[in-house]
Amino acid sequence: MNEIEQSNVTTDAVHRTQNRQTDRIQILTTLNETYLPRLQVLLTSIRASQPEETADIWLMHSGIPQEDLEPVARQCGGMGYGFHPLMIDGAAFDGAPVSRQYPREMYYRLLAPFFLPEHLHRILYLDPDILVINPLRPLWETDMQGNLFAAAAHTGKTELANNINQLRLGTDHAYFNSGVLLMDLDRGRDEISPEDIFTYTREHAKELLLPDQDILNAMYGRRTLEIDDSIWNYDARNYNTYLLRSGGICDMDWVMGNTAVLHFCGKSKPWQKGYIHRFGILYKHYEQLTRKWA
Repeated sequence: MNEIEQSNVTTDAVHRTQNRQTDRIQILTTLNETYLPRLQVLLTSIRASQPEETADIWLMHSGIPQEDLEPVARQCGGMGYGFHPLMIDGAAFDGAPVSRQYPREMYYRLLAPFFLPEHLHRILYLDPDILVINPLRPLWETDMQGNLFAAAAHTGKTELANNINQLRLGTDHAYFNSGVLLMDLDRGRDEISPEDIFTYTREHAKELLLPDQDILNAMYGRRTLEIDDSIWNYDARNYNTYLLRSGGICDMDWVMGNTAVLHFCGKSKPWQKGYIHRFGILYKHYEQLTRKWA
């Protein structure tokens, strides 16, 4: 490599670093205090998978005590991340269908454009039961093609579950998982109506099995860009399904080198005793790192 070529490579690297610093990845999650340890493991995995990145972490909650938030604040500070907890005023949900089955927290991610500062134009929502094992920036920079959301569908080996959800909700598109959502906040402020969401929930309560996810699909599925679940929302229960579906390509080496988001979907979680799925040991690894770093 001659001096001019070397100079160009160096200049490109500087520009990439500057772009990362000026375009910090904005990450949103919602949870209660019992899930704060899961958030800390998620943060550890984000930092380990992309140490050159800076980020801001936004946490929408219903009233987590300040002292319970302090460990997360310290962890974010040590990583160079901004930490922005937002306690949501319950008055915003006066007149909304709220019950044990439909807690007001279920509305948070869809109504995030109205609770987050207007200077934010895009945000990446992540469920707290996630590990990030490769960089998020390619997803962060995805062209959303004018859509409100970008999300993945877990269709599995067959289209059976997808067809059942389409029939149940009266839709004709893939059934999107709401655990990973890239959100265009500006379009959301223009196009999403809280009252429309509350009305839909009230009128379709009997059909809503996973309320916030069903609402996303029924009301905004046509305004959602489909992304590859094997990379951006890998269902950690279904290694064999991905392996078969890909004709043997998506083996463990492929997952570790290509998948960015491992999502521990379902009721069984890797921090609970008796977890049987193969990525549980990886979660334990990040738990151990969190105890050392946080």
